Amino acid sequence: MSETDPPAPAPQVGLAAVILAATLDEPRVLTVPVAGQPEGRAEGLPAGPLEPAHPTLERGLRAWVERQTGQSLGYVEQLYTFGDRNRRPGGEGEAQGEGGQHALSVAYLALVREARPAADSVWQSWYRYFPYEDRRAGRPAGLDALSPRLEAWAESAPDPEERRRRGDRIGLTFGAAGSGWNEERVLERYELLFEAGLVPEAGAPDTLAGHAMAFDHRRMLATALGRLRGKIKYRPVVFELMPPTFTLGQLQRVVEALSGILLHKQNFRRLVAQQGLVEETEAVTAETGGRPARLMRFRREVLLERPAPGLRLPSNRAG
Repeated sequence: MSETDPPAPAPQVGLAAVILAATLDEPRVLTVPVAGQPEGRAEGLPAGPLEPAHPTLERGLRAWVERQTGQSLGYVEQLYTFGDRNRRPGGEGEAQGEGGQHALSVAYLALVREARPAADSVWQSWYRYFPYEDRRAGRPAGLDALSPRLEAWAESAPDPEERRRRGDRIGLTFGAAGSGWNEERVLERYELLFEAGLVPEAGAPDTLAGHAMAFDHRRMLATALGRLRGKIKYRPVVFELMPPTFTLGQLQRVVEALSGILLHKQNFRRLVAQQGLVEETEAVTAETGGRPARLMRFRREVLLERPAPGLRLPSNRAG
């Protein structure tokens, strides 16, 4: 750039929130309608631009979320900064990249207990967007339908080396060829399907690999799900999603819903006890349908007792 050239415009900054909650059997994400999007891509995350009135990024995010959904956020952590050139083709609500300009979005992960949302916001199952991530009933049928398409994409590579590379990626990310299923690889699986043209955002004619979202919000959601699935193993963040008291069975069902895998009942309870994560209350409940079950609560003292308390779930499952 010469001395007479005008300076390049500063990247615009947007803020986006991946707000997650969980019922006993279904993990949810809070979505809002996004105007100006192509058909089938009008669902998105609460988002808005960083404004001069916002003293910090996080307070700006909280302001946008309350304005769009009426939801007050508790636990929030910065997730990732998305900043590819021209990453948004148009629309409203976030900073737009024009003329080759970078548009930055700082995404945050927020964990809440589900409450009735305001305005037009809607709680959706996150498996609506990633149906192949739910393996609680075994290998998803949709994954069986996707596999031939992935294999065809691998075979369409221009040379043998690229075909091998694509095949290896499929095996690693989807747990084929004995590599085992890793529930934390949510983003890698989505990006592979995008590269293979099998998601609606990349031009797929169906929603076999999940429903589309506005802009690159499904990539943000995939990043958040992988982060949360990993984090529940070494931090007690799952209790941010639980009511003040709960049964061990309810806790297990929520963890299974989040991870997308079933857990052995006795092993799970032994693990919870060994980690000292919960303590009994005096109350019981008969809502489980069987014998009255003791209600538990999270032991916050565990945060001071150990540097990394968590559920220590196994990270790999057979494909």
